[in-house]
This record gives sequence, structure tokens and C-alpha cells, in this order.
Amino acid sequence: MTLGIKTAFDPSSSRQATGAGVSRLELQLQEAVERGVSYLLSLQAEEGYWLGELEADSTLESDYIFYLHVLGKADPGRIAKLANYIRRKQLPDGGWNIYPGGPAEINATVKAYFALKLAGDSVDTPHLAGARGKIHELGGLEATNSFTRFYLALIGAVGWEMVPAIPPELMLLPNWFYLNIYEMSSWTRGIVIPLAILYAHKPHWPLPVDARIDELFRDPSRKTVAFDWDKKFFTWRNFFLALDRALKLYERLPWKPLRQRALRQASQWLLEHLERSDGLGAIYPAMMNAVFALLALGHAADDPLTAREIGQLARFEIEEDDTLRVQPCMSPVWDTAIAMVALGEAGLPPDHPALVKAARWLLDKQLLGSGDWQVKNHDTQPGGWAFEFRNDFYPDVDDTAFVLMALQRVEYPDRPRMERSIRRGLAWLLSMQNRDGGWGAFDRDNDCHIFTQVPFADHNAMIDPSTADVTARVVECLGRFGWPASHPVIKRAVAFLLHDQTPDGSWFGRWGVNYVYGTAGVLRALETLRLTTREYCRRGAAWLRAVQRPDGGFGESIASYYDPALKGKGASTPSQTAWGLIGLLAAGQDTEESIRRAAAYLVEQQNPDGSWNEQEFTGTGFPRVFYLKYHLYRIYFPLYALARYRNILQGSSEYRSLVVQPGELERRNGNREIG
Repeated sequence: MTLGIKTAFDPSSSRQATGAGVSRLELQLQEAVERGVSYLLSLQAEEGYWLGELEADSTLESDYIFYLHVLGKADPGRIAKLANYIRRKQLPDGGWNIYPGGPAEINATVKAYFALKLAGDSVDTPHLAGARGKIHELGGLEATNSFTRFYLALIGAVGWEMVPAIPPELMLLPNWFYLNIYEMSSWTRGIVIPLAILYAHKPHWPLPVDARIDELFRDPSRKTVAFDWDKKFFTWRNFFLALDRALKLYERLPWKPLRQRALRQASQWLLEHLERSDGLGAIYPAMMNAVFALLALGHAADDPLTAREIGQLARFEIEEDDTLRVQPCMSPVWDTAIAMVALGEAGLPPDHPALVKAARWLLDKQLLGSGDWQVKNHDTQPGGWAFEFRNDFYPDVDDTAFVLMALQRVEYPDRPRMERSIRRGLAWLLSMQNRDGGWGAFDRDNDCHIFTQVPFADHNAMIDPSTADVTARVVECLGRFGWPASHPVIKRAVAFLLHDQTPDGSWFGRWGVNYVYGTAGVLRALETLRLTTREYCRRGAAWLRAVQRPDGGFGESIASYYDPALKGKGASTPSQTAWGLIGLLAAGQDTEESIRRAAAYLVEQQNPDGSWNEQEFTGTGFPRVFYLKYHLYRIYFPLYALARYRNILQGSSEYRSLVVQPGELERRNGNREIG
């Protein structure tokens, strides 16, 4: 099957993969690319998008059992299937981890233990006895994070003294105040505001008597160890611990003059953000908290609003044989954009029906309404894209950059519509640049590091500062649209990337595991600016060569987030090998042998149907806290990397349906200065 694949983006290119003088390697690459294209096309939905499963750790299933009990919807069949899934994730040492191959983690283990007790398992069973011993070894129930303790307090499993104060009065802090809700990351905002409503109401939902977990405390006399003072007299942590104590005293007062106003504002914010979205933030914890908050506000589970939110969360369920698992969210925009870029690189004609259909779907998903990002960026028209099917308040930079690069490779029938969409998307993207020259994910200048010291910031994702991987994506996008390295926006971004580079030449990966992801992304971005001969790029390429595995692949364990000595170390995986190959191809110099070895690994590991196998998690939610497995990473990234190598060997030029120079974009925006 040829699928109409061309070996070059430029239709004038005459060299074909089956022509005379083509090397054996090129033929292998062409065959691998054709298989990969065929497989990826077979996964496209009728509506035009791609969507792979998004897998996380067992805490989601554990929380879901708790959630169903609170709702009064603990159907025995569903609970049994969730419990089966949780049991099968238990480690030999009795604990549960948060990524495959990782050690037992206290929160995952406590949640699994509690969920299995709710499911009816006896404390005398070997698996719960083993879990109990592991929990004591890891510090006991008192060592769990604030959100775990908050959920347990909701049903009386622990006292509220173990929970940090999250008063709804936070809503009353003005946006100009140094600390306010818009200085939190968007995902934290979606989690915390419903919790503030719950903290004010402190509902006491019934807990089965046999599901109490007092036996998990290692030292019952030290239940509030999480609130111990730092040894140093003044630290920001001690300041916020003192504030927490003051707020808890305030909570005991019979009269709270601002409470009702704060609750009204929090409730209004919640109800507004449930509109134009598939659930609050379209992500699991915020959606679950929103349902709980609605119950606390007096909405019954069968109330139309609550029922709608419950239904949205139920869409994340995946039932398989005798198990039930839950996704943290859905990634159709992200998967579709990357799949389109991979197929375009693979030589699928720019007017191919699959690409045109996908482009139409993406154009329909552009967000043209208001969002939280406007609080700090109110002079720009909307124009970004979100990660999920519908999440109108939260377009993000990474998705928008990838969507723009995907659309650029398509010959869309309604060209004026696509040009308008692209220009608006580029303007939005540029407006989101931070003061330090980089880009974060959802908000501009969301970098108030003091906020990371509040007692409920132990999920390690309180703020959304600039990161190298997101900044690199924007730079790559702008470079592909014809922006030069000399433009002020690009110069500031490159300066940020240089400042963020580690001494060994690598870059940290915030949203992918880890330094292989970050380094490859930066090198690919700088390639579009023709900067890869610079010394800092050579150091990045040298680091990639140094961590390449003997089998030619690349692999990096999630453990590298905890121990920098493990940077670039781990079993080879298709997605990480693809990232390493992309980085090496971008660097160009002195990488030929490493490139061939990485490409050979991907060719050899490909299945006959065009897919690749991968068990490891290579996506990141919150470093050191929450990780993800994108099930399509193992497909479209290897396809893109092999196709790119083939195209470079054949001297193929990249196809671009549209180039938007800076001056042109400025003119289209009423001569407003860009950057």
C-alpha cells in the first residue's frame, strides 16, 4: 500500500524512495514510514480527530470508589471492577506506585488501602496487611499530602485539624494583590476553589464503620506533623503556617463577616466555569471536587447540573473484562495536532482527505470566547486551543503552537478561513510570552514562587512559570512561520532557553520525561532558526549522544525527576528514542552514527502493523507527583522521527501552506507592536 505518500513536501522534488541509487536504509525508512502512516490513519475518528487513551496511576480508581460512595452510586459491580484494577497494581512490597517501575508512594498506597476497605476487603487479608505495613514504613497516614487528607476529612476518616485552611475568603483578594487566585496555576485554581466551598461547609458524608483507617497512623500523637515549623525562624513556609493557624482560629468564630460574600463569589465562579466546558477544567480532580462542591451547596446528585457533571466524569471510565479504570482527562486536540504533523512529515499530500478533515475539526475547536488567561492578558483577542474536546476557559500555549504547525501543513479548501484562524492563533500565542522571555502553559507571568510555600501546595504544581519545552514549541512554531532569530520576541525566548540550560548541556522536560524530551524539543526549535551550530546547541547534542543506549535507543526513567544523576538513564522506549532522534537530526553535526543507530532501533522495534509497543509512562502531569502514559506517543512520535530522517537523507524541503512574517502580522493587528 502506498497511500499516496510522497517523499518530499515540495511537489517539485523529483527524488522518489523507490528510485535508482536509493540506499537500503532509505528503503527501510520508507517501508517503516508507510506502515506507520497506514496504522495512524486507521486510528482517525470519523469526525476527523485522533484520541489515544491517557493512562495514570491507581489513585484515580481509588478516588473514584470514594467518589461513588459519596454520591450514593456505589454499584457493587462497578466497585468490584475498580477494586480488581487497584489490586492488580499492588507491588510485592505491599505498596502502590505512581509510575511503572517506581517505588511505593505514600498517597497512592493510603488511597488504595482506603478504597479497598470501602470495596469490602478485610484488614486481615494479606494484601491489606502488607499495605498497612508499607504505609507505616513510609511515614503513616499523617505523612500524606494535603489533598489526600482533605478527602478523608470530608467523610470523617480524619479530623479537620489535619487539613490546611482553604477559606473561601481567598476569592475576595483583588487581582492586583500579590497573592490572589489568579496567581495560582489554572489547574490548582480549578482544584482549590471547589475545596474552599467544601472547607466552609465541612459536609460530613457517612462513612461505613468498617472503613475507618485509624490503624494507618504511625504515631497517633503526631497527627498534625505536616504543620511542624521549619527549624529556621523566618521562612515563607513558617509565615504561611502561622497564617494557617490564624485562619483556623477564625474558622471557630461564630460570626465571619465576609463568609457569605466569599461563598457567593466562589459559587458564582464555579457555576460560570461549568459552562462552555466538559466539566470544570475538563480534568479529573477539578471535576470531582466540583461535584462535591455542588452537593455541599445543596444540589442533589440527580439535579440536572450535578447530573451533567457526573456524566462528564463518567466519560473517563474505561471498562475492560473484569476491570474498570479511569482517565484523568482526554487529549483529542493534542493527539490530533501531533498526528497531523507526523503525517505531513511522512509525506501525506497536504490536500489528503484525512488531513483536510482533521484541519476542519481543529478549526472548529479554536476558542474565541473569554477565559481565565485574560485576567493577566486582557489586551488580546482570544484565539488559542485547549487540550480537550471542550474546555473554553483554558486554552494552552503548547496545544496552540502544535495546532498552528499542523494547520500550516494542510491545503485547506477554505483558505481565507484557515488564514484568519492561523493569524489569530499566532497573535494569541505571542501575547502569552512571559516577562522572562519564555512561555508557560495556561497563563502569563504565573510565577509567584512564594505561593509554593502555602500548606496546600504540596502537589508541586502551584504555579505555571516559563518552561524550556513549552518555550521551545513556540519558537519552533514561529520559526516555521518564517520568523528570524533576530526578531525581539525570538531573541528574548532564546535568552530564556540559554538561561534554563543545565551545565551538562541538557534541558529539563516539564511536560515530558524528561531531559531527553526537553533537550530534543529545544534543539528542534533552534534548528528552525538556523542556530544549531552555536556552542550551546553543540553541548545539547553532545549530551544526547552521551546518553544514547547501546541498543541505539533512548530511555529515561521518571526517577530522573528525583535524582539528577539518573538523567537520560532508563530502558529504551519508542517515544523517547523518537525524541532523541529528532534532537540529533536537528543538531546535524557529528551525529550521523548516533542518528543511524536510533533510526535502526525504531525500524527494528516496529510491529508489522506499523505500531510500536511501549509500557513506560513518558508524559508528565506534575513532576514528582503525577505522571501520564499517552497511548499515541509510541505511534506518532516514532513515525515523525523516521520520516524526518528519510526526508533529510533525500534532500526534501518542508511544505508550508502559509508563512506569516512578523511585519505582516503586525500590520494585520493594527500596527500594534508584537513582542
